[in-house]
Amino acid sequence: MTLTSTQAPYLSVIVPAYNEAHRLPPTLQHIATHLTQRRLAYEILVVDDGSLDGTAREVESAALRIPQIRLIRLPNNMGKGAAVRHGMQTARGLLQLFTDADGATPIEEFSHLEQALEAGADLAIGSRALASRQPGYTVQARWLRSALGTTFNGMVQRLGLPLADTQCGFKLFRRSVAQDLFAVTCVNGYAFDLEVLYVAQRRGYRIAEVPVNWADQPGSKVRVWRDGFTMLQELLEIRRREAEGFYHPRSRELLQPIEPALASIEPSHP
Repeated sequence: MTLTSTQAPYLSVIVPAYNEAHRLPPTLQHIATHLTQRRLAYEILVVDDGSLDGTAREVESAALRIPQIRLIRLPNNMGKGAAVRHGMQTARGLLQLFTDADGATPIEEFSHLEQALEAGADLAIGSRALASRQPGYTVQARWLRSALGTTFNGMVQRLGLPLADTQCGFKLFRRSVAQDLFAVTCVNGYAFDLEVLYVAQRRGYRIAEVPVNWADQPGSKVRVWRDGFTMLQELLEIRRREAEGFYHPRSRELLQPIEPALASIEPSHP
């Protein structure tokens, strides 16, 4: 289905990308094939975060085959958090999902997060930690990256977030919730997920943590020690902003209204 400029798609998929010319094309094709098979009206927003390797060219080529793809180019490398935030603020879908360019979490997991929103959640997050504790799921991670994630999530508990995995790059939002949260968050690096979830909790949104399949992909841009140190700095910055009242929750009356339960929203079909 080709959307007109006045039609809002059912789903927006935001894909942040930095130097992903090789890994991104198969991910885009997989997303498009699955959502088309589900007969959903969708858009795919690729946010090129100042890539130097021809990522934009690959996206433009893919868009010739998949008209639902839109390319957003940032002038320089601002960080994954900035790329996701820009995509979320540009997206038009009733639901807004961000996912990684490497396809570490397959798009088929979207339906599980969608069901969580249908059950009343305002946002749903993929969880490798929950998946690793349940039969039937596959979680493949390098031990060092897994250890760093465990340590970081331990520090996260000090913020009072009762979540097992804040960093999985697969999260689904109702549009009004995404617009509210990404309007106030500021972290540009990998800890942006944590900031978004912290603000969501402070503002009373219902967060569902959902087990998902996940596999660490070759060519990861995450550098364990360097990025781990940066994330620690960002965590401290979040705590500073909280102490200064930066995230003070507004009254629910001032928030944009939550969309009705998704069970009453009919996805557009081609």
